[in-house]
Amino acid sequence: MRIFTIGFCLAMGFSAVAIQPPSSNGLKNALTFHASFEEDLHADFCKGDKHCYLKQGKDLVKATLNAEAKIACGQGKFGHALWFPKKGNFRPQYKGEKVINYNDKNWSTTVSVWLRLDPDKDLEPGYCDPVQIVGNDTKKGFIFLEWSKDETPRYFRYAIRPLFHIWNPNNVQWADIPFAKRPMVQVEKAPFSREQWTHVVFNLENLNDPSKKPSGRLYLNGKLQGSIENWDLTFGWDPAQVWMVLGAAYVGYMDDLAVFNRALTGDEVRQLYELKNGVKDLY
Repeated sequence: MRIFTIGFCLAMGFSAVAIQPPSSNGLKNALTFHASFEEDLHADFCKGDKHCYLKQGKDLVKATLNAEAKIACGQGKFGHALWFPKKGNFRPQYKGEKVINYNDKNWSTTVSVWLRLDPDKDLEPGYCDPVQIVGNDTKKGFIFLEWSKDETPRYFRYAIRPLFHIWNPNNVQWADIPFAKRPMVQVEKAPFSREQWTHVVFNLENLNDPSKKPSGRLYLNGKLQGSIENWDLTFGWDPAQVWMVLGAAYVGYMDDLAVFNRALTGDEVRQLYELKNGVKDLY
């Protein structure tokens, strides 16, 4: 067996080729939104409206920090973090136009976020949705991450609920539908804790396109947990009324929220997970 040193290769006229890490250009070009929560709730980078809002009746007001949502200095995965210290009614949200990019022809997107909590110790009874994508009517579509309300330890889920008649033709409660018959990925023992941050990524691919197979995937710490496939994932939202909502009954820390304009690949999700300084390394 021959072992060639770099000096030998150079002497023989061969060039030494350094092995380059995967390029981040694909992630950079796909990025539409990033909120680092270093100072407030508004986005650091956004291709749409960077402001965070609250709905007060029919009115929209810019969201501000308060007793139910605070910046926890030095407690983030990268610097500071958004902290929901208790279950409340505060639902900060971001406009979907040019961010989520919902459309009725072919819709794909990816959402990335870091979470830190012990679900069984920190959450109050009932469902908890740290991130939701909502439209003008939940019967026309509803996408969410959730912790279950009854199991111990609590299950972590990613659900894509399309038009109501598709996923719930018999009009029964979500909790009464057998797990296997829900459009969701369920993780019975997810790696969440108070001591360690967990990276959560979910994507959507080819929704509302009858010529292609739609799907959704959930990743935790760079690893695929499961897929939502073999479902008709048709939505009926008004594109101007799509929002990304945070903190529904959530108690814990959140950091480095980002959105991309397509479904990231498994390799890209791992690359995102391994970014030294988080998403700000992309721009």
